[in-house]
Amino acid sequence: MQSESPFNAVPLVPLAIVAACVLIEIVFQLAGRGIIGGDTAPAWRSNAWQDFAFAPAVVTEIFERGRGSFDLWKRFLTYPFFHVSGQHLIFAAVLMLALGKFVGEKLNPFAFAILFFVSSALGALVYGLISPRNVSLVGLYPGVYGLIGAYTYMMWLALGRMGENQLKAFQLIGVLMGLLLVYSMIFGTSPTWIAEVAGFVIGLTLAPLVAPGGWRAFLARMRQR
Repeated sequence: MQSESPFNAVPLVPLAIVAACVLIEIVFQLAGRGIIGGDTAPAWRSNAWQDFAFAPAVVTEIFERGRGSFDLWKRFLTYPFFHVSGQHLIFAAVLMLALGKFVGEKLNPFAFAILFFVSSALGALVYGLISPRNVSLVGLYPGVYGLIGAYTYMMWLALGRMGENQLKAFQLIGVLMGLLLVYSMIFGTSPTWIAEVAGFVIGLTLAPLVAPGGWRAFLARMRQR
């Protein structure tokens, strides 16, 4: 019997996003080891952060000082493709592929892309507005938490159809928040968790709009209750 590649089961959009992140990280890993790029290669990651990462200072420049250049606006969508390290990417990619399979099978590719990138962008905006420190934000995590929000909504619907306790839908985000709390107690915390929590709330809010049937189907379900 012919075995099926696990990647065949993952919809194209999440697979493409992860592939882009992996290619970028491979370049940084090779450059950091001096295999490519010459003497300046070890600085490629930090230089890329300067050009593509998001930081609360971006919000200050755009909304308080009125300096909304393309270089600043693009960071809302470019920061997810860059990571602190290979390990940082691995954990994010595993979550992205797992959630991308579940959520991506329920949404069309366009709806999935909207969900991921809007969660990433608005998560960054909330982070920029309320973060107490100007710490750079990079990585897939805010968008992944947006997918967790959509997953929670879909599980809430499924549990409702089965007549079970719908609060169980929030178990995944509860576990992740618990792990985040333990990690912060051991290693110290970074304000970037704000973007992740905001991404979850945004994904949970967007899910009824991008799910099959959209807002009308959501209102119909609410009327039936």
